[in-house]
Amino acid sequence: MLFSRSGNLAIDLGNTNTLLRDQHHLLLSEPSVLIVDEDSHRIEAVGEQAYAMLEKTHHHLKPIRPLRGGVISDGESAKQMMRALVRKASRPSLLRGFQFLISGVPYDTTPVEKRALRDILDQFSARHTHLVHEPLAAALGMGLNIQEPEGKLVVDIGGGITEVVVISLSGVAAFQSVRVAGDTLDEEIQDYFRREHHLAIGLKTAEQLKIELGCVYEPIASSTIGRQVKGKDLREGIPSTRWVSEAEISRVLDRPFRQIESCIHQSLEACPPELAGDLYRTGMFVTGGHARLKGLAERFHKLFQIPVHVDPQALLSVSKGIAHILNRPAAFRSMLM
Repeated sequence: MLFSRSGNLAIDLGNTNTLLRDQHHLLLSEPSVLIVDEDSHRIEAVGEQAYAMLEKTHHHLKPIRPLRGGVISDGESAKQMMRALVRKASRPSLLRGFQFLISGVPYDTTPVEKRALRDILDQFSARHTHLVHEPLAAALGMGLNIQEPEGKLVVDIGGGITEVVVISLSGVAAFQSVRVAGDTLDEEIQDYFRREHHLAIGLKTAEQLKIELGCVYEPIASSTIGRQVKGKDLREGIPSTRWVSEAEISRVLDRPFRQIESCIHQSLEACPPELAGDLYRTGMFVTGGHARLKGLAERFHKLFQIPVHVDPQALLSVSKGIAHILNRPAAFRSMLM
């Protein structure tokens, strides 16, 4: 893909995945991880290649996830990873700069955390560099008209943070967030196997279990669908396997999802009455990489008694929304930071 000075780039830098796109096409979607040689400080792998090596490296190779809780935790590593991923999307000799460079950022971020992201973006040559709040971009990516006065309830369940916003007139009327999301679900599964099965499993195995067997509404979870899980027996210290069902994983995921539900409740309590009436009609729009978990719509509908709409392209919603802004930056100037 040839970028020129007149080109634009949308960045969705997430805990789990990083997506790059222009106004029209998805250019890259790869895990937010890199492998660094601790002796030479050279990057050995990034993205998909680094993810394949995760938890299998020797002591000279250090795996790094530069983001934690939805924000940058290792600025220098994030800068290196971003540079490598942008080069993957374009030949370095052709990368001359951008007209607009826009990145999503969680709504619940401090000025210092925003500055860390700006430092990463400043390494690229661009005439206009902006940040946009991810829940607003996600709403645009789902095709919602956020410029009208009618309220929209958006729940963004990402890798490191869950954000709940009520949007009206291109702004946020009510907001809550909780640092419970995809990473927390993986850690819960790990802890469960350690406690109940005396089996140590890696984060990658826990993530695969979440994707394959993840169900958040126990009444529809199957006790016959399951798979063998490989790990290390903590008592014997030898490789071992355990069988786990979808219903068992559903019980593991219940506690973190109760925290997410509490966050939604708090946001609804802070919502102005007129907008609350809108939400009863329009319902809840759920997006983010973990909106695709089985039973999520049924669980939220039973509790909140409003329509629940799950984005069929939940992983892409933020990047699609930023691409929509790139097509008409003047129309969304009030949202750009």
